Amino acid sequence: MYAPSETVETITWQQFEQTDIRVGTIVEAEDFPEARKPAYKLTLDLGPLGIKKSSAQITKHYTKEELVGKQVLCVTNLGKKQIGKFMSEVLVTGFADEDGDIILAQPAGKVPNGSKLM
Repeated sequence: MYAPSETVETITWQQFEQTDIRVGTIVEAEDFPEARKPAYKLTLDLGPLGIKKSSAQITKHYTKEELVGKQVLCVTNLGKKQIGKFMSEVLVTGFADEDGDIILAQPAGKVPNGSKLM
């Protein structure tokens, strides 16, 4: 029988609806040598929201070359975050594997850039 090992704080539907999660396509991936942990600088096309930047610690599972063209889920309304000299504009989402390395959250099929998670 499944027994949850952690508790999760409940939020309201109104709080959830305030989170803007959209699909973006990675159009460029660069090394980020100034980051404390290995990371890439990503440039994403979010359709009507425009081109946005993000930093992602995803170097264990992805090369820069294979990232270009991938669609990923991004939180777009968290505000900007300064990471060293780099300004991250959106949060690229993912899940930690058994070693704590990130696997990107992606739509199961191709959707228009900027599509909102419903």
